[in-house]
Amino acid sequence: MRCAFCGFTESRVLDSRPVEEGRSIRRRRECQQCVRRFTTYERLEEVPLIVVKTDNRRELFDASKILNGLIKACDKRTIPVAVLEQIVNDIERDLRNSLEREVSSKRIGELVMQYLRKVDQVAYVRFASVYRNFEDISTFMEEIRKLQKEIYESREYGENGEINGIIGEEA
Repeated sequence: MRCAFCGFTESRVLDSRPVEEGRSIRRRRECQQCVRRFTTYERLEEVPLIVVKTDNRRELFDASKILNGLIKACDKRTIPVAVLEQIVNDIERDLRNSLEREVSSKRIGELVMQYLRKVDQVAYVRFASVYRNFEDISTFMEEIRKLQKEIYESREYGENGEINGIIGEEA
């Protein structure tokens, strides 16, 4: 690290502390040449994530929009906010790990539905109805049938209608 006073490139770290809720590190340094002290901050450089809307407008990714949508879909459901926040964190991680600088709003919506389907089926159908712009009850029923089919196919059926070792009962 270059000294802030004399420009010498060798310094000694005297103290390191996390700041900004652990998002950066404050380092107190001492120059090896002029012996003056200065402070530096180390931060993770995040590449801005751009969302491409359906009308091709572009805007910065905003995780709070996803959280608000999840909260609306989960209204009057027993899903803790911490679970919804984890979904948002997982989605943002997935998007950033893809290393794409631009992501379509459609991709984000599909990820939300993918995660929400695993957490709560009613909230999933609520979210899907808004996201996919359901027009009538038949569209709702079609989505529910798809969900039921996925659930049915994911279970292991044995002889005599056994479901996961239970006879005659839905698991």
